[in-house]
Amino acid sequence: METLAIQTTNTPSKGALWTGRIISGLVILFLLFDSIMKVIRESHHVEGTGKFGFADSFVQPLGIILLVITMLYIIPRTAVIGVLFLTAYFGGAVAVMIQHGENFIFPIVFCALAWIGLLLQYPSLRGFLQLKRR
Repeated sequence: METLAIQTTNTPSKGALWTGRIISGLVILFLLFDSIMKVIRESHHVEGTGKFGFADSFVQPLGIILLVITMLYIIPRTAVIGVLFLTAYFGGAVAVMIQHGENFIFPIVFCALAWIGLLLQYPSLRGFLQLKRR
């Protein structure tokens, strides 16, 4: 007996699922690299953070915060909380970059990729973002 697979709005297609996983995976790899480099106080990251007016002593706590947020994003049960915290983190990055006259497109695009990765994996999140009609 053959069973039919019924795709609901909560079940992503294989293509969407894997595209979302790949996008999220790339975001995660970058975030892990960036946070770990801050935690171990790699010289380029310390200099880069100092360029934006932060004290050297702030680099490691910033890395720990980003690492915790990334871990929340990695775990499926906490991925939505993780992406919300990432949105706040990148919003702060945008504000600092604007204040220092730097190009702020990267954190905006990167935040969008973090959301797109989740939206492709979990279509039910689309309803979370839509405004309700009267």
